[in-house]
Amino acid sequence: MTHFLDDILRQPEELQRAFDYLCGAGQSTLQVAAEAVRKARHVYLTGIGSSWHAALSVAPIFYHAGSPVYMLDASELLQFATLPQAAVVIVISRSGQSIEVISLLAKARESGAFVIGISNSPSGALAQEAQIAIVVPTKLDHAISVNTYSTLAAAAGALATATVSSFDANLAASLVASVAATEPRIADWRAQIAESDWFARGKVTYFLGRGGALGSCHEARLLWEEGAKSPATALGTGSVRHGPQEMVAPDARFGLWIDAHQMREQDLSVARDLRRLGASVLIIGQDLPDRAEDLVFQIPRIEPDWQFLIDIIPAQLAAEHLARLQGVDCDSFRICSYIVEGEFGLMNEEVAMRTE
Repeated sequence: MTHFLDDILRQPEELQRAFDYLCGAGQSTLQVAAEAVRKARHVYLTGIGSSWHAALSVAPIFYHAGSPVYMLDASELLQFATLPQAAVVIVISRSGQSIEVISLLAKARESGAFVIGISNSPSGALAQEAQIAIVVPTKLDHAISVNTYSTLAAAAGALATATVSSFDANLAASLVASVAATEPRIADWRAQIAESDWFARGKVTYFLGRGGALGSCHEARLLWEEGAKSPATALGTGSVRHGPQEMVAPDARFGLWIDAHQMREQDLSVARDLRRLGASVLIIGQDLPDRAEDLVFQIPRIEPDWQFLIDIIPAQLAAEHLARLQGVDCDSFRICSYIVEGEFGLMNEEVAMRTE
């Protein structure tokens, strides 16, 4: 078993632990953070890498409630934005040590901005320097962010919900039940993957989603690149209909997330048209029609704004399978570092020395 797969399989347990923290030891911190966000005139939501995808997943919770936030990834926010005084900046980072996060903390201090940190690492700069730190107790992943992705998304979702309405024990219990219902399905999903001819080596894969699933499809794209070392891209399902569909060709690979309530029939029609154009389609969602020509992942019922919490798991399993199919090591990074600590180039110092 790969470390990647091992991390995926323990995800329900880690999510349970995250919700125990959010409803227990972390509850008062969560409420104080929500109050700070409610009072702020300017609120930024940011992260980098998989943490940014977690931000994309939870942003619709703010927007549905008429509480907009500014969305920029940490590198863009650092280099191309001026923070208003007294702005609140919600920073998501598993380690709290990435160079962009450390520099952003300094920028926030200089601007008089208020930082709420959401992290997995109590010793990281983010947890140590943020005015409010929500530190989710999670066993760190071996390499690719799996549990650190989903537990940070859970904490950010809890903060968004607590800000615009209420994050209480009843909602947490409902989410925990959905996560628990996911666990027995993992074996079925793995069997589907093993039997499917959707996977093909050397193919570019396109991932499409809307709302909270926009974070999931971008995270899937990253899993393809980090784990399977394979090219992929992610687009909004609405955006792909305005020109990008011209690249669709026979044997193209698509992964499509279907929202439980919004644009459901429209997006199912996108999947049908992709098939008519000869593409192979993977779809993820609740109560989906089973089609023999598709790879269909049925996820358990879950609160509409929270589908992102579990709809990434089939994509994680798929990425791990593709890595093994292609004979690549999904448990190590060939070029990048686990934590990016510098602003220059692509390679860490050790890799750079080996290539000279």
